[in-house]
Amino acid sequence: MSLVHGRLAAFLAVAVVVVGLTATGLIVSGLRSGQRENAERVMDQRAEMAKSAVLTETARYESLLEATATGLATDSNMTWDDFDAATSSLANAGLKGASSVAFVVPATDAQIPATQARWRSRGADGLVLRPRGTGHEHYFSIFNRGLRSTGTTAGLDVSAARQPAEAMRDARRMSTPTVSDTYVLLRDRNLPAAQQQHSFVFAAPIWPRTADPQFRGWLLLGMRGQDFLSAVLAAVSQGQLNGELLATNTDGSRPVVAHYFVPGTPDMERQSLLDVADREWTLIIRADSGNLPGAHSPLPGLVLGGGIVLTLVIAGLVYVLASARSRAVARVEAATRELRQAERESRRQAVLLAAVMASISDGVGVIDEHGEFILHNPAAREMIGVDHDTSDTTAWQEHYGLFRPDGRTPFPHDELPLVRALRGESSNGVEILIRNPARPEGVLISFDGRPLDPSAGEPGAVAIYHDITELRRYENDLAVFAGVVAHDLKAPLTVIRGHCEELLEDSLQGGGPSHSLLRIVRAVDRMAAMIDTLLAYTTARDAPLNFVRVDLAALTDEVVQDRTGHLAEDAVPEVVVGPLPVVSADPAMLRHVLDNLIGNALKYVRPGAAARVEISADPVGEGWTRVGIADRGIGIPDADKPEVFERFHRAHADAGYAGTGLGLAICKRIVERHGGEIGVADNPGGGTRFHFTLPLEEYAMKIRPSKKEVSTDQADDEAREKLERALAERAAMENTRLPGLSALPSSAPSGGDPAGTRLRSPAPHHHPADAE
Repeated sequence: MSLVHGRLAAFLAVAVVVVGLTATGLIVSGLRSGQRENAERVMDQRAEMAKSAVLTETARYESLLEATATGLATDSNMTWDDFDAATSSLANAGLKGASSVAFVVPATDAQIPATQARWRSRGADGLVLRPRGTGHEHYFSIFNRGLRSTGTTAGLDVSAARQPAEAMRDARRMSTPTVSDTYVLLRDRNLPAAQQQHSFVFAAPIWPRTADPQFRGWLLLGMRGQDFLSAVLAAVSQGQLNGELLATNTDGSRPVVAHYFVPGTPDMERQSLLDVADREWTLIIRADSGNLPGAHSPLPGLVLGGGIVLTLVIAGLVYVLASARSRAVARVEAATRELRQAERESRRQAVLLAAVMASISDGVGVIDEHGEFILHNPAAREMIGVDHDTSDTTAWQEHYGLFRPDGRTPFPHDELPLVRALRGESSNGVEILIRNPARPEGVLISFDGRPLDPSAGEPGAVAIYHDITELRRYENDLAVFAGVVAHDLKAPLTVIRGHCEELLEDSLQGGGPSHSLLRIVRAVDRMAAMIDTLLAYTTARDAPLNFVRVDLAALTDEVVQDRTGHLAEDAVPEVVVGPLPVVSADPAMLRHVLDNLIGNALKYVRPGAAARVEISADPVGEGWTRVGIADRGIGIPDADKPEVFERFHRAHADAGYAGTGLGLAICKRIVERHGGEIGVADNPGGGTRFHFTLPLEEYAMKIRPSKKEVSTDQADDEAREKLERALAERAAMENTRLPGLSALPSSAPSGGDPAGTRLRSPAPHHHPADAE
């Protein structure tokens, strides 16, 4: 009986090997055939892409040249300045392989002196027409612009070269752009033979659109064939295609214009005919199928090897199962025991996890894909104060009492950390104020949200809660302390400045030295400005916001007047203020944002240039406006734009413009605390354009809290009173001046109420920092 089972097991194993190897061979054969078909299809696609790229570029050359020629045809008295302005777009168009563009006019032998005099008078200074031969029409280059290097010398007789001369005659006869036979450009004939390229010129005739047009000349665009093909194929071949460009000349010859090579041994080829202007070119694309995606891959080999291994494994398993059933049963029993042990370990881990969740002080909340809470540990329930949950995520704000840190604005549903985590987004440190019947005083919680790990077996999200109420109160007290210390530091600075100015007046009256006193006064001013800026930076983040109705137009006019009112009439910069809406904001903080951005626009101008500022506003979204402040100044480099709102970052620190590097960081804090966004971009007319968003007054009324809710925010009121009291004391100290110094200027940023302008830190005037 044992022998029978052994023979049966061997027969089944051999049958599995035969079937498995046969199936593997068929699969590998099909894969190889599919790879070849895929390579042919990819080759067709890549060849079509190369053809399209060459046609697109040549068509762009032709259309740009024709459009430029059409524009020049409208100018009956064209000068060098007109040519320069009209062809500047060609210099910036990134024309691959283009060498230069030239304006060429015809002239007979008798017309040469008059032609030379006429174009000299139109800006071709020192033009000397150099005819080649006599008794025929000459084609002289008048104006030239180099696109990759210097242009050709003006005055050359282009008719000396047969190929461009024939193209120009055809263009004048057909009134359409033409392309020449391949030849070596006149400007390249002095180069070594190895550096000379087969080239073309595009010729566009300049015919005025009049009833009796008089031909004025041509616009020629030189193109080097090798540079052109290399640039085009480098962008589309992806290192996989060889290219060869052939041109069909008027004599029927088809010279090879350019080659493009990539590593590999080509075994596939495609040819395409290209219609370029009035000529036909041929593009030959070759490729090594091994370099094309999908042509060769290790998959067939892997399938073959894997199929053999799998067949042998299955055959072995069949043999083992057929010949040793008892051992299989024993293994099943052993596996069952292991599963039971794993189940017991899982239960122990679950009990341990529950104990950990109940013991930690941080809150943890876990929801499933439908928003149903799977876990809410005791610490989380104690922080939130709500003993029952709801699965309706849209009702969370009202159910739990979720507000932004200002305690007034309901927290948006789509920005909740758990909602974002369900969308696959992670979030860190999202601050939410929780105020409900169980937490009437409000608790500030920091939330970290993450999508649930896939190992959990079902989609969901998890959030960690941190109670940061006391931390924020401590930071608030620290900000008040910083404000008091900063203003205490400014009091002795005011006294030092007063004494220095008195000594400066005495030295000026007595003719004594005053340079050192001026340096002391400037150093005191810089230190006072730094203290104001640091205080503003701290206050911008932590000081309570006083949202009121603010007429943005009136506030802007006041800031502009402060900035320009003291200047002489002929030195007042141009400031254009468009219609501005009424917004809801803290007026002192908003004033600082406008003062800083307008001050920067007036400061960062090129030496000797006049400042020009444009202030406008446009609606953006429901209930919001975007305020834009554009200047014509020196601009901000692209590399500095991502960091311009960071602390102590200065884009023009080496250009001699004074500043602390905190102004824009303060503006960013203030705008974000108002719920808006701030950004910077290049001004299309030159310079920089800053923009920020604010809530409109009518929109803010919908979410503004009642008087009862505002009055409960006792901590913010106390912080504001402390800061205002410190500011008032500082103002009193500054107003207590030494005898005889009452007429000296104040070191305060504004002559207004110190409390009302506590955030103002005017941008320093444009002058290099004094060396100390």
